[in-house]
Amino acid sequence: QVQLVESGGGLVQAGGSLRLSCAASGRTDSAYAMAWFRQAPGKEREFVTVISWNGGNTIYAASVKGRFTISRDNAKNTVYLQMNSLKPEDTAVYYCAARSAGIATNWLFYDYWGQGTQVTVSS
Repeated sequence: QVQLVESGGGLVQAGGSLRLSCAASGRTDSAYAMAWFRQAPGKEREFVTVISWNGGNTIYAASVKGRFTISRDNAKNTVYLQMNSLKPEDTAVYYCAARSAGIATNWLFYDYWGQGTQVTVSS
């Protein structure tokens, strides 16, 4: 089992930045792909970005490419999401997820989830 805890959410004005963190604990000895998803009220869960276990491969949703950056520090069992040039449409609960296989963009393929952290971008 892997436990994931997100932090770093909050309220920010449009154009601002936030950095989310996702700390993993438990069985972290396996190679996990780590991803961020988000869900806005009344909308389906949406893929944001994913990073492979060694950080060598990343995928970004078109809506965040060029503005968001995912990274990981395996020594700290932590994944980060740097979000720049935030827009009101980025407002959502952001979830960290892990899977013990290769990268994937469909949330159905992820085994472990954090509780989520709220990001609100005001206009």
